Amino acid sequence: MKAVVSVVFFLSLSHPPVNLPAPHPLAAMQRAHKGGRWYLAQSGHAVYCLGPVRTLPQPTGGIQRVATYCEGEKPVVPLKD
Repeated sequence: MKAVVSVVFFLSLSHPPVNLPAPHPLAAMQRAHKGGRWYLAQSGHAVYCLGPVRTLPQPTGGIQRVATYCEGEKPVVPLKD
């Protein structure tokens, strides 16, 4: 009886572990883009921002539209009109 139990125990340990597939990086990016919006930056690039669009006064006397809480290096990005 002990021999049967030890053989079953040994066989249960000898099976390779089940490896789950790694999540796809595109799926993670799609989840991160929930609730935001794409804008055209003044530099000509598309930026994804989560916050509202604001107007900021310029030192020259004008105003400039900016998108807030943007992904990337700059949290506030000037928008192209």
